[in-house]
Amino acid sequence: MPPTAAPPLTSPAGDRRRTSASVVLRSVLEHGPVARSTIARLTGLSPASVTDYCARFTELGLIREARTPRRARSVGRPHVPVDLDDSRFVVGGVHVAVPYTTVALLDLRGRVLVRRELRHRDTEPGAVLERAAAGLAALLDGAPGSRPLGVGVAVGGWVDRDSGTVVEHPLLGWREVPVRDLLGAGTGLAVHVDGHARALVNGERLFGRARDRRSVLHLFVGNVVDAAFATGDEVHHGPRSQAGTIAHLPVPGGTEPCGCGRTGCLQAELSERTLVRRARAAGVVGRGAGPMDVLAAAGAGDAVAVRLLVERARLTGRAAGLLLDVLNPESVVVTEVGVLHREDCLAALREAVGPGRAAVVAPTSFGDRVLAVAGGSVVLDVLYRDPLSASPRLI
Repeated sequence: MPPTAAPPLTSPAGDRRRTSASVVLRSVLEHGPVARSTIARLTGLSPASVTDYCARFTELGLIREARTPRRARSVGRPHVPVDLDDSRFVVGGVHVAVPYTTVALLDLRGRVLVRRELRHRDTEPGAVLERAAAGLAALLDGAPGSRPLGVGVAVGGWVDRDSGTVVEHPLLGWREVPVRDLLGAGTGLAVHVDGHARALVNGERLFGRARDRRSVLHLFVGNVVDAAFATGDEVHHGPRSQAGTIAHLPVPGGTEPCGCGRTGCLQAELSERTLVRRARAAGVVGRGAGPMDVLAAAGAGDAVAVRLLVERARLTGRAAGLLLDVLNPESVVVTEVGVLHREDCLAALREAVGPGRAAVVAPTSFGDRVLAVAGGSVVLDVLYRDPLSASPRLI
């Protein structure tokens, strides 16, 4: 059975310790190789505290001293910089989409080392998670010497992070699925679960272009359409992690029927299922096609495929503009297949957002690795948020 979660630190001293450890390790992530004295200057912690934390991280195997010391300008011993030790530990990443599950191994820098897509034979939760566990085991067998720290799972729909439960995912037919417990039993590792939009906000802030932004909005447009918002150093979850549910926002002029009984809901209009169905009806793709087939048709010059992708990007931009009006984030990151791969789609997105705000909107930093990064970011966020408590438990 996987290790149980450690009790949270709630005392002021515990909070300070957790925060200090986090900023030191994140400084190494962002600036390494970096001298301890530089970390002290960047974080405002005392040199003695930084030295203590670095010693503990070295003991845990999270950082190491760089091979080449940096000579100080003044007389004295050279500075020996420290850097992440990305040679021994990996994390597992699992992203459950509607047609398939992505399993991956990532290093401590959020880099995808290997990934695999497992097409769903059916979407019964036990079967999907059993295949994910087997897929992770196969990846680990192919990476001898790598030590897994834990597994992160990213899923669309309503995901309760605290209990590790998918409360509701209508497109998969999942309700109250204890993902953390099921996958933990299948892997023997600590498992952390979150919604994929929130996972990607954390990934962007740790490893992407949004790492220096004070507030970030992530808009995820796949078969599931949802959003996540982070300000300061916190992602907003809301009661039982229900924040970010935008699937049923009304789209003026929308014509697609939604499972909720209404017409023109945002997810129904923007879903990849809708994109592919429209492309199939227009003769662009055949049966069994997916969004990448529509993208390939556009790349081959099919004008209808191009129009469908650009229209979808433009509607995504309208949704992003609405969220910008409400939340006013410093940065907006969009994960959407056309925006990710085509300049005309990105231009349509930004045009719909409006010229005064277009510059703050960008596609995901992670390209076609985005789903693998989403899963890994769930567990890496746990590590970087509270490394001294998380590391012994995960290890």
